[in-house]
Parts: sequence; structure tokens; C-alpha cells
Amino acid sequence: MSRLGKLPVELPSGVKAVIAQGLINVEGPKGKLKMEIPKGIELVLEGTKITSRRSSDTAEQKARHGLARSLLANMVKGVAQGFEKKLSIQGVGYRAAIKGQAIGLTLGFSHPVDFPLPVGVTAKVDGNTTIVLQSADKALLGDTAAKIRAIRPPEPYQGKGIRYSDEVVRRKAGKAAAK
Repeated sequence: MSRLGKLPVELPSGVKAVIAQGLINVEGPKGKLKMEIPKGIELVLEGTKITSRRSSDTAEQKARHGLARSLLANMVKGVAQGFEKKLSIQGVGYRAAIKGQAIGLTLGFSHPVDFPLPVGVTAKVDGNTTIVLQSADKALLGDTAAKIRAIRPPEPYQGKGIRYSDEVVRRKAGKAAAK
């Protein structure tokens, strides 16, 4: 039995789950999410707990068992509390601003960059240099943060660019001055 897969997922108050036709729908105060249940995995709703079972003990089924449980736990946490990612912008003149459903970025290019936010992700900008992304869907949030970071990733010589707030960028020494 998968150590992670056998743990039940507790539904907090205000969160509802419906399992039907190979899909699970989870609804809570932060939104609604749905997921297709992987083949060979059975989810059982018992009161306020959801347990998962697998059909066989093959390595593939063991992996899917733990994965299905982790994805379900992330869905429940997302609709109950939500997820948050912070991005930090470093560089002289680099800044961000909210423009409706997009983030306007000035990152040293010859033109400003507008990044449209996907449905389900909200953003706030603190002090022109910190972007706070929030969503109920953990995967969508991580993907959005990675796409924003990819516009101008941090470079190792001067440290300029967009980085995750907890990311450590290893700095390299530049050319030594000629004597």
C-alpha cells in the first residue's frame, strides 16, 4: 500500500466533494476545481473523509495511487485556503503594475511587456517590485509564476531579473580588471 495514498483526505467545513463518472468535483469558499480520477484508482467519500484505493499492486498503480491522493489534497486545500506565490523583481528601472486582467512589466526591454493572467489566478503588486499571485489551483499557479519568471530570469552576474521570493541566485564573478 502506498504510504501517502492510504492516508485519508479530510474535508474542512465549507468544502463539498462530489464523485461521479470518473470525475471528482470539489467546491469551497475559494472556488471550484475538478479532476479526472486516474484509471485503476477508486475514491470513496465517507462523511468528511475521502479515501483512495487502487486496483492492483503494480508499480504504475502504486505511483498513481499516491499521485491521485496528493492532487486531491491540493484541490481541497486550494478551495478552502488557496495558494500564493511571490515573485521579486530586481534591477534598476524594473517594475510591475496591474493593468486589468494583465500584469504590465517594465524589464529593460525596448518595450513594456503585458502578461495576461489566466482565469482563476489573481495578482497584486506591492511596491512596484513584488508580485503576489493567488489561486485555488496549485498547478495553474505554479505554471503562471514560471511563465512570468521566464520573461526575464535572474542573471548570475548582476542579479537582475524576476525571481521567486525564496529563490537564491548564485552570483558569478565578472571579468577581473586589467592591471
